[in-house]
Amino acid sequence: MVESANISTAQVGGMIQADQVLSAKVLRLVNSAFFGFPGKIGTVTHALVLLGFNAVKGLVLTASVFDIMAGEMLGLWMHSLGVSVASGVIARRLGLKDPEEVQVAGLIHDIGKVVLKVESPEYYEEINQKVQQEGLSFIEAEREVLGFDHTKISEWLCDKWNLPAALRAPIIFHHRPLAARESVEATAVVHMADVLVRAVGFGSGGDPGVAVLDRDAVKKLDLSLSAVEEILEEMDDELVKAEDLIPTD
Repeated sequence: MVESANISTAQVGGMIQADQVLSAKVLRLVNSAFFGFPGKIGTVTHALVLLGFNAVKGLVLTASVFDIMAGEMLGLWMHSLGVSVASGVIARRLGLKDPEEVQVAGLIHDIGKVVLKVESPEYYEEINQKVQQEGLSFIEAEREVLGFDHTKISEWLCDKWNLPAALRAPIIFHHRPLAARESVEATAVVHMADVLVRAVGFGSGGDPGVAVLDRDAVKKLDLSLSAVEEILEEMDDELVKAEDLIPTD
């Protein structure tokens, strides 16, 4: 049902609420210090009011793979949390209209890697071996093994879930932000957040390298060097809030 373009907010809220496990996971994400809402959010309908349909739709996708990421892919889960935090910090600094949407886009920007791990674990392992043994980046290794990379898998998932451009563009184009034709600013934000989080070493995107920041894309955001330094400082503080979503077992 969530895949339908015409589904109403009430239908989404009712569908999620009916699935107790999914509802609990979504509410755990929404009530974490990660989003920083002042009061407890007790229902999915309330979450929809505060975050909006698009953001909650992205959180449903996150909740559906939460156990896998927080368990078998902890490094990627931490990286995704970091990119989400950084995306929110940058989006709010720029005064973007829906910073929570950008934050959720950051949270699921690498969802294609999760699908690859779940559906084709043998290919995922082969890619990891190439990263470790040949010093390739994860995306280079993907292209050698598969002939394409995780963003292509993400694109398929975005189509299947009928995700809006606000989520779709940053997920598909965060490695090549200038290719985005919609949600250009949000895509540049998630691209920048991905690079910054890799640079500070929070979690793992699949390899130890730091991607090159696309200067032309970042120019669109009109951020000075001092602004970037302030963003890094704020990121540091905000990353602490994400720790309640990191398993300690």
